[in-house]
Amino acid sequence: MTNPKLLYAVLILLVLAGCASSPGGTDPSSRYTISQDRAPSGSFDASALEDARPRYEAPRRAGNKSPYTVWGKQYQVMSSADGYVDRGIASWYGEKFHGHKTSNGETFDMYTMSAAHKSLPIPGYARVTNLDNGRSVVVRVNDRGPFHGDRLIDLSYAAAKKLGYQSRGTARVEVASITVRPDGSMTLAGKRYPEAAAPVAVAEQTRETGEALYVQLGSFSQRSPADGLRDKVRQQTERSVRVRKVETASGLFHRVQVGPFGSADEARRAQQALASRGFDQAIVLTDSR
Repeated sequence: MTNPKLLYAVLILLVLAGCASSPGGTDPSSRYTISQDRAPSGSFDASALEDARPRYEAPRRAGNKSPYTVWGKQYQVMSSADGYVDRGIASWYGEKFHGHKTSNGETFDMYTMSAAHKSLPIPGYARVTNLDNGRSVVVRVNDRGPFHGDRLIDLSYAAAKKLGYQSRGTARVEVASITVRPDGSMTLAGKRYPEAAAPVAVAEQTRETGEALYVQLGSFSQRSPADGLRDKVRQQTERSVRVRKVETASGLFHRVQVGPFGSADEARRAQQALASRGFDQAIVLTDSR
């Protein structure tokens, strides 16, 4: 007769076996201070968060060991993602892994548009479409997982929220690889990527669309905490800081933003500087002037 306590222990282990950011033959979960993954506390407005912007990145050894073994199962990394498209179940990972290293040595940030995949070369890019509501996002694949047998891809919490399934935990999705060649040309699942035209300079984009780059430090349903954060940020930067009220499908939000910035590099430098001063939820996004 099966021991009920043993069966219960096995089930618990299966629940906790999620994304392993350092593939190998050992249990990676011991590295984390939180035993079970969870969403960040408070309201996080992902509606204006930019998709990952595909660009050519030379192949690296980090994160691409093949084959590799996790939980006793062996996986192969594709030599090329060109033409890849598949459908399956997407999950997401968040606070448990936030701030820890991904498989290629980068730091996982649950507020950026990233993903983990068992076999796509990393770093790489993919378009992920929620088959239940038609929403799509572009993510940068920089991690390995998920290692549940029925899961195809693990998205960051932010990407899952943009696709509208963060509260349910999983969704049926289509994953199509975006291949970027050294000359900047792109293909989506082996076909020319329609958005692969030459990138528009930030200054031109700002003039034509009325949008600019900002570093967003928080988004609140109430005005008072937004004003409090704005005042705190003003003590840490000489840049302009604003609270922008925005109506979204999820309701009214008050966004605390620093900027505008004239280039993506300038915005990222400001993001890093603010993160070093304790504003670790800073994200770069395009928003209206």
